[in-house]
Amino acid sequence: MSNGPHGRIGKRVTPMASLSVAIAFGVRLLLVLLFLPFSALDKILNFRGAVGQAREAVHATAPATALILAGLCVEIGMSLGILTGTADRAAAFVLAGYCGVTALLWKQFWVPGDFWSGGTGRGLFWDFLKNVALAGGFLLITFGTGAGTVQDFFADPLASSHPYAVQDRP
Repeated sequence: MSNGPHGRIGKRVTPMASLSVAIAFGVRLLLVLLFLPFSALDKILNFRGAVGQAREAVHATAPATALILAGLCVEIGMSLGILTGTADRAAAFVLAGYCGVTALLWKQFWVPGDFWSGGTGRGLFWDFLKNVALAGGFLLITFGTGAGTVQDFFADPLASSHPYAVQDRP
């Protein structure tokens, strides 16, 4: 390895560095896998059915169609941002909000009134909690895992968290 005026050039990639990058990518892939490819593909292949489901919340076809198209853009665009590390904190923040909104609009476990008798409300409750938990995972990308990293998002919300950068350890 040679040293230039700006530090090391031609750093050798170690097996641990490769494993670290693979794990970082795999964790992010697991978080977005629900949206990209599955939910996005379902919206594309079953667009009419998706609009029908959206009509449960907005009751008119035009706004329901707009919701599905917006959701499709969010699912694809924000998932790609998280996977590539491009404005990944902002993308994760948007997906966290998306999970919260979809939980409130389509997982209303309190509406059927049969929660304690084991009806549909109970099933919706678990789906609601899964949405909330997934939002929490996205917020970990947004704000980091410690109190010291929260300020990074507020200082530059569109900055990358550089998820695939491997730092030298002493």
